[in-house]
Amino acid sequence: MSVDLFAGLPVKDIGAASVWYERFFGMAPAFLPNDVEAVWELAEHRYIFIEESVERAGHALITVFVEDLDAVTGGITERGIEPAKRETYENGVRKITYRDPDGNEIGYGGGPTETA
Repeated sequence: MSVDLFAGLPVKDIGAASVWYERFFGMAPAFLPNDVEAVWELAEHRYIFIEESVERAGHALITVFVEDLDAVTGGITERGIEPAKRETYENGVRKITYRDPDGNEIGYGGGPTETA
């Protein structure tokens, strides 16, 4: 069975949020389905989208587990966005959390470092 995942983040202003997310993901949206949505493809069949929805903005929580956490988060830092929170769990799994200007949380998780 094939599965596509679309994870959504409500934002107050699609224009302003699109600029932030382009910087965050390091690329333009994969497509714009309409005037109030923008979609980024993180991997094949795995998408994150933003949707203008003033009343719901800022309440999303998304975590993406990646193979090379340091490379992903290093790229985000190079693009001028700093994490809001860094965590390392007892088993060595790490999570780096970012907050967009509306307060939505996007976390990247990764396995323990080789030295952990």
